[in-house]
Amino acid sequence: MKAVIMAGGFGTRLMPLTENEPKPMVKLIDKPVLQYTIELLKKHGITDIAVTLAYLPEKIKSYFGDGSKFGVNLTYFTENEPLGTAGSVKQTRNFVSDDFLVISGDCYTEIDLSKAIDFHYSLNSPFTVVSQPKENPVGYGVLEVDINHKITKFVEKPEGVKSGLINTGIYVINKKILDEIPDGFYDFGKQLIPKLVGKIYSYVDYSYWSDIGTLISYYETNAKIARDMLVPV
Repeated sequence: MKAVIMAGGFGTRLMPLTENEPKPMVKLIDKPVLQYTIELLKKHGITDIAVTLAYLPEKIKSYFGDGSKFGVNLTYFTENEPLGTAGSVKQTRNFVSDDFLVISGDCYTEIDLSKAIDFHYSLNSPFTVVSQPKENPVGYGVLEVDINHKITKFVEKPEGVKSGLINTGIYVINKKILDEIPDGFYDFGKQLIPKLVGKIYSYVDYSYWSDIGTLISYYETNAKIARDMLVPV
C-alpha cells in the first residue's frame, strides 16, 4: 500500500513557531513532526509515500530529499493554488494504488495503521475514517456510527458537543473515491465526508493522537514524548 501525507499546512495557530517554518517542520523534542509520521508509516511497511506541499515547500524538500536516508521513497506534489485537503490528495491520483492511506503531516500519533488497513479491507470499505473518542471535541469533525461501523452522521467542528468520536484526519481510501472530488478547492471534513455519509465506515482507535494544532497541544505532546523517552518500554 502507498500513502499520502498532507503537509501543506500554514500552522497559523502555532505562531510564532511557524513564522518561518511550515507546520510539519515544527520540532517535537529533536525532530520535525513530519519525520515521526514518516517513521510510523515505515514501521507499518509503507515506504512509497507522496507528500502534498503548499507553504514553504522547499524547506520540507531540502530536509527530507527523496526519502532515502529515512528508508522510504518520497514523491512531492506542490499546490500552485489552495486546493483544500481533498483537493491536494486528488493531485496524487496517478501515484496512488487501488487503496491507499492518507495521514496529516502535522499530527503526532501512535495509532496502529496496520489494524486500520485490515479493518478497511475486511469490510470492503470505499473510505475508512480513523476516529477516536474525545471529551469536549471542539474544533474537530465529529461523527456517529451504527453497530456495523458505518458512519451515519458527520459534522465538521460543531458547537455545544460535550463528547463524541472525532475525525483524526487519517483515512484509508479506495482510489475510485477520487472521482468524487471535483477540480479545485475541496475539503475532506467540510465537503467530501458529509457527502459520503451512509456509504463509508469508521475504524475506532484509542491510541495516542495529537494534531499539535495549538501551542497548548504542542507543548503537551512534547511532554508526552519526553516522558516516553525516560521510561523504558
